[in-house]
Amino acid sequence: MSCIASVFKPGYKALIAYLTVGYPDVETMRKAAVTLAQNGVNIIELGIPFSDPLADGATIQKASYQALQQGVTPQVCLEVAKQLHQQIATPLVFMTYYNPVLNFGLEAFCQSCAEVGVSGLIIPDLPPEEGEELEAVTEKYNLDLIYLLAPTSTKERVALVAARSRGFIYLVSLTGVTGARQTLPPELEDFVTRIRQKVKQPLCIGFGVSNPEQASRIASIADGVIVGSRLIQLIEEDATLSSLKAFTLSLREALDSTD
Repeated sequence: MSCIASVFKPGYKALIAYLTVGYPDVETMRKAAVTLAQNGVNIIELGIPFSDPLADGATIQKASYQALQQGVTPQVCLEVAKQLHQQIATPLVFMTYYNPVLNFGLEAFCQSCAEVGVSGLIIPDLPPEEGEELEAVTEKYNLDLIYLLAPTSTKERVALVAARSRGFIYLVSLTGVTGARQTLPPELEDFVTRIRQKVKQPLCIGFGVSNPEQASRIASIADGVIVGSRLIQLIEEDATLSSLKAFTLSLREALDSTD
């Protein structure tokens, strides 16, 4: 069992947090990751900045752009991951787009991930129909390649992801891009039920989660909650990271109190 899969235990709800590597700067981002790990986060997604982040909303797009302006490259992201792996035991997952991985070289990138302590990859623009080459390389280096499903996913796509996603399956709560939202779609429960009938992997839901009430609703139907844009907003608003800590604790409490 991978260290990602081992997070998911019966009756326990995983809290997964996203940070853009290098935003607002490398040191603050690294401190934020440690804060998350110390306050109930089970898996940390490290976003590799990319110039054309199609799945990301305004908050993460801005963070990615500024990180790129500061010279944050995939190599820098690997170095940050190595530092974090030495500081915290929380599993680390790179969230990136396929182009940076391809440019780095599939073999070289996966080998480097394994060497620095990264446990998995999430690549929103890589459909499972085109993922066989990367799947083979990630398996070689014991990395979980985590696929995404959306409410619009076809039966054929669901079947492919069910057969090939490792660690967990990332459920996109709605069609569109990432970003904190005041409400989640009313049909979310039906979506999760439909997917649950077809897959064995843990299901984690992201896109739009911005408060403990939403996290609690998701935890009642899924195995994990993914939060990103709201965390970045809190880091922007409060450089001391005390707001980030308080919010993370409130999410953890909401998940732990979910029946």
